[in-house]
Amino acid sequence: MARFTQEDFLAFLLEAKRHTYAALGDAASVRPLLPGSRQLEWHVGNWDYRDIYFGMVFFVGQEVVSWQGQPVWSMAYAGGVTAEWAHQEDQVSRIYAFLRQALHRGSRELPFRGPASWKEQDLCYVNRVEGNLEVFQGVEEIVAAGTLVYRLHYCGGFLL
Repeated sequence: MARFTQEDFLAFLLEAKRHTYAALGDAASVRPLLPGSRQLEWHVGNWDYRDIYFGMVFFVGQEVVSWQGQPVWSMAYAGGVTAEWAHQEDQVSRIYAFLRQALHRGSRELPFRGPASWKEQDLCYVNRVEGNLEVFQGVEEIVAAGTLVYRLHYCGGFLL
């Protein structure tokens, strides 16, 4: 199996993330392999991206990137809207719309989720990560007018 460069991997990962949840949210879901899940996919050439998750207000999931049919990188995540805000449907929709905008701003320096920080009106997104593509862990949060409304923990890396 031919190897890939880190640059090619990063370009594909960012493209896949920007064309799935960040662009379309849950509407990006294809027919899921696992009952009760949502499944997002993006395919280009030898690259495949699959994101499978369960839940909505609170959710748990995993992204897997494959090269020539073999999984090479993965990220697991869990989190969601805080309990105090979970039953306010209009606010949940607003929080997730803001989150998708933040995720669309992922970069080569921070390809895991969104940017280190981003703010719009009274919402502020913060992403703290330790490590690199090889192995990493992080947490992202959204604060609305000084109140924590969303938190997600994530970890992953290249598969050996």
